[in-house]
Amino acid sequence: MIKNFLQELRTQRWDDHRYYHHSRINQSLHFVSAASFLFAYAMLFFDPVVSALVGWLVSMTTRQAGHFFFEPRGYDHVNQATHEHKEEIKVGYNLQRKVVLMTIWSLSPLVLYLDPTLFGLFTPWTSSADFMRQVAKIWLAVGIGGLLFRTVHLFFIRDVETGLVWMTKILTDPFSDLKLYYKAPLALMKGELIDPGLEKHVKHA
Repeated sequence: MIKNFLQELRTQRWDDHRYYHHSRINQSLHFVSAASFLFAYAMLFFDPVVSALVGWLVSMTTRQAGHFFFEPRGYDHVNQATHEHKEEIKVGYNLQRKVVLMTIWSLSPLVLYLDPTLFGLFTPWTSSADFMRQVAKIWLAVGIGGLLFRTVHLFFIRDVETGLVWMTKILTDPFSDLKLYYKAPLALMKGELIDPGLEKHVKHA
C-alpha cells in the first residue's frame, strides 16, 4: 500500500512537472515560491499570521504568476497534448479552479473592510495592523480550506488514495521544487526561456 502511494506521488509530481513547467521563468518563480513557502512553514510554529502573509503575498503570487503569465498554452509538442486536454485531466487546481481560489483570496480583505466583524467572527479591527492580522487569519483559513476542499472532492471524483496523494504532493511541493528548479534562474539569465531537458526526459520516461 505504501509502495503504491509513493508511486502515485511520483506520478502526480512528474505529470505536474512535464505538463505545466516548461517555462524557465515559471520554474524560477517556483524556486522563489518554494523558498518562501519553507520560510512560511517554519513561521507557522512562531507566528501563523506572518506565515499566512508570506505564503499568500509572496509564495502563492509568484507561483501562480508563473502559470498564468509565462507558461505556454499552445499545443504541447513534447507531451503531444493540447492545453485543453491538460486542463481537463489536471488532478489538482487547473487554471479555472485557480481563478476561483485567487478571487476568493483577493476579495476577502474587501469583505473584512466592509464588515469589520466578518459576520460576527472577529472583534472589529481598530488599526491597520489589526486589519492585516485579521486578513492573514482569513487567508490562512482560505489556504487550508482550499487544500481540504479539493482533497475531499478527489475522494468522490477519483478515489481516497488520489486525494491523499495530491494533498501530500501539495504540502511537500516546496521541497521538491527547490530540487527541481534551483538551476532555472541561472538558465534564465543565460537566455534560456524554455527547458530543453523536458523533451529528452519525456521520450525516455
